[in-house]
Amino acid sequence: MSALLRLCFVLPLVAPSHGTQRWEPCTDLRPLDILAEVVPSDGATSGIRIVQVHGAWGLQLSAAAPHVMSFPASRIFSQCDLFPEEFSIVVTLRVPSLPPKRNEYLLTVVAEESDLLLLGLRFSPAQLHFLFLRKDRAGAWQTRVSFRSPALVDSRWHTLVLAVSAGVFSLTTDCGLPVDIMADVPFPATLSVRGARFFVGSRRRAKGLFTGLVRQLVLLPGSDATPRLCPSRNAPLAVLSIPRVLQALTGKPEDNEVLKYPYETNIRVTLGPRPPCTEVEDAQFWFDASRKGLYLCVGNEWVSVLAAKERLDYVEEHQNLFTNSETLGIEVFRIPQVGLFVATANRKATSAVYKWTEGKFVSYQNIPTHQAQAWRHFTIGKKIFLAVANFEPDEKGQEFSVIYKWSHRKLKFTPYQSIATHSARDWEAFEVDGEHFLAVANHREGDNHNIDSVIYKWNPATRLFEANQTIATSGAYDWEFFSVGPYSFLVVANTFNGTSTKVHSHLYIRLLGSFQLFQSFPTFGAADWEVFHIGERIFLAVANSHSYDVEMQVQNDSYVINSVIYELNVTAQAFVKFQDILTCSALDWEFFSVGEDYFLVVANSFDGRTFSVNSIIYRWQGYEGFVAVHSLPTVGCRDWEAFSTTAGAYLIYSSAKEPLSRVLRLRTR
Repeated sequence: MSALLRLCFVLPLVAPSHGTQRWEPCTDLRPLDILAEVVPSDGATSGIRIVQVHGAWGLQLSAAAPHVMSFPASRIFSQCDLFPEEFSIVVTLRVPSLPPKRNEYLLTVVAEESDLLLLGLRFSPAQLHFLFLRKDRAGAWQTRVSFRSPALVDSRWHTLVLAVSAGVFSLTTDCGLPVDIMADVPFPATLSVRGARFFVGSRRRAKGLFTGLVRQLVLLPGSDATPRLCPSRNAPLAVLSIPRVLQALTGKPEDNEVLKYPYETNIRVTLGPRPPCTEVEDAQFWFDASRKGLYLCVGNEWVSVLAAKERLDYVEEHQNLFTNSETLGIEVFRIPQVGLFVATANRKATSAVYKWTEGKFVSYQNIPTHQAQAWRHFTIGKKIFLAVANFEPDEKGQEFSVIYKWSHRKLKFTPYQSIATHSARDWEAFEVDGEHFLAVANHREGDNHNIDSVIYKWNPATRLFEANQTIATSGAYDWEFFSVGPYSFLVVANTFNGTSTKVHSHLYIRLLGSFQLFQSFPTFGAADWEVFHIGERIFLAVANSHSYDVEMQVQNDSYVINSVIYELNVTAQAFVKFQDILTCSALDWEFFSVGEDYFLVVANSFDGRTFSVNSIIYRWQGYEGFVAVHSLPTVGCRDWEAFSTTAGAYLIYSSAKEPLSRVLRLRTR
């Protein structure tokens, strides 16, 4: 949402009527449903129409007299007369297309005797205005905070959260990116509403009536309401509190959305533990009472019809996976009609592929490698590949990383192409406009860390990868590819420039057939980037591993440092810092979800004294960001992968300090 932020002032209106009062809590922190105060539960108020648009019901207030749609402020401010200094206003509405220069009021608080506007929410064709009265010794001023948002007048439902706190005015539309105003004039701490009335849909006058539909109008004192609403599956209609008259209504689809003639059928629903799903049970339902989920037997698989809302309860050990040697990276992937696999990149001369069999990973294939750092699985058409990043040279002293191809006849991976690399740390596979690419993170050549990493492009004629572009990197450790709309991005984690780990990692955008620098980030031994989406919001998390400088090694040698989460600001066309998280030589981030909850797990590897440090699972808490919820004991943790099977959801992590990886099961409730 594009926004033009303005803060406007109007000349003094009146002198202050009384002195400053000490602030006291005027309400508790429950949501105050302002709309319910003026609309009785049966909806029997003169001039109010209940209208359904796009499957949702709302109230049309423009035919009601202003005094009907009002109530005294004392009804909800019973303990004292001061409006909260920090609060949120939540509104779900449908704004019509307004003619130029027209203003309509959704909510106002008006002093009855003087007719002064103490607080208001007003719409114009291209802006949302928040108005409030500010008083000092010189007099009283009406202050206006304006958000430019032409998207609101598209005749669709939108849910807005206007949050006010400590001189910051924030507007969130449909759980998207918030738009913040750092105001020179903060909201007053002593705005008295004694003798005032709330007006919904007007400014007490016939002029400026709100002609749209409103479904929700809630005042939440003392906090930002965004975390209570977001993320939401239906953000334009996210609900905090709506009047009873609307709660009792259910949407009626258009005629062309349902069969015009009812029909009946015999339905059999099975209860109890998971039954078999065979031809006998085909088209029958099974209700899982413990998880409150409804499933339909289709073919030989139970398909979710009404999904239970799962929540992560705890994490338990499921399998100790003993590996050939210490494991520096893991890659979980599926091969259609074959199964689920994990490839381990092992420090010594042999890495391995394991297959998920009867609820456990079992050894499937050994592959010769040379201090393998990472595997990358990808497909091109029907071809299935697995690329390994080798860190050390082979027996002949040559440095090659190898791409393996899955043989449908042998049911094994066989060598396909060798590519010269330099202490390769990572491969990233991606597709742009139907073309396939591989990017290698070259870490160093001898003692020189400032070398080129290479992007290779698949040649359909030769059926080989060929060098397409080189990018200068400094101790490159990881590549991460992602797309935003039509744009493709590639971000590199630079770790060390030969003297310091305090180096910039770079984000590149693909333009005119090549990747060009888009943004740089200050990082400290960056070892991993993780991109993830929450609703329409896009985040980038960097794992910082070490703060080190040759010239200041005694004072600046630290492993317990902040890793950073950035969020894409569409208006600024850049990623901006969202949250710092203290980590212990972090080497990897992994994003995953359970039900409607979102999580990040970090691979903490070393705290400066021991490799036995806890890795942490963080849960998304909306406005609060990510909050630690589970602490997992790990030893030299290097990599995390999340995966799921029909039996449930799992995490697997690798250890760079012992020949043991662990599979953890995510227990839900």
